[in-house]
Amino acid sequence: MARYTEALTVERGGFRIKVPESWWEFDVRPESRDDSIRRMVDDRIRRHPELKPSRSAYVIFLQKAASDAWKSGALYCGCMAESFGGDTPITGSVTVSLIGGRTSSGDPLPTDPAAIAGQLAVKEARKPGDSWRKVTTVDIPGVGPAARTQGIEDIPVPGDALNRTVRAVLMQTYIPVPGQEGKVALVAGSSQVLDLADSFFDIFDAITSTFRFAG
Repeated sequence: MARYTEALTVERGGFRIKVPESWWEFDVRPESRDDSIRRMVDDRIRRHPELKPSRSAYVIFLQKAASDAWKSGALYCGCMAESFGGDTPITGSVTVSLIGGRTSSGDPLPTDPAAIAGQLAVKEARKPGDSWRKVTTVDIPGVGPAARTQGIEDIPVPGDALNRTVRAVLMQTYIPVPGQEGKVALVAGSSQVLDLADSFFDIFDAITSTFRFAG
C-alpha cells in the first residue's frame, strides 16, 4: 500500500493537507483535465517504465476521478494508482470540498460535530457482503472534533440517468470551518478495492489527520 515515509503538502485557498508523494494530484477543470492527466501519466511512465502496461488503466481511472470530483464540488482531488505485480492497479482517492446548507426555515445547518453525527444514518450489514456504515466523532490534531462516517457503501454514480451505484470503501470526515456558519470541510476517501478496506481506512485516517485550515 501507499508509503508514508515521504509526504507532499498540498495547499489550497483556506486549507492544506498532506498526501504520500507517490499520489497523483491534478487539475479537475473539464476544459483542461484530460490533457493534463495524459501528460502527467506519460511523465510518470518515463520515470517508471514498469508502469507502461497499465497506462490506459491509469488514464481512465484518473479522468473518471477528476470528473467525479468536479461534479461534487471538490477543491482538491488526489489519487493513488499503484501496481504491485497484479493485472489491475490498486486505486483510491481523497477529495476535499467545502459544503454547507440551510434548514427549511433558512437557518444555517449546525456544524457541531455531535449534531452532524446525530443526523448521519448508521447502517448495519444484515449478512456478509452487505453494505454498512458506522458513525463516530474523531479529533483532528490541531483542528478539533469532527463527525465521521466509514463503511462499505453503495455510492450513486454522478449524473447517471439510471441511478446506478458503485460499491466502495468510503470514509467521510466533516470538519467545521471556523467563523463560517453552516460551513464544513468534507474530506472524503474512497476506493473500489473492497478486499483492502481496513488498509484504506488507515490510509484515509492518516491523510485526514494532516488537514489544517490555513491562516
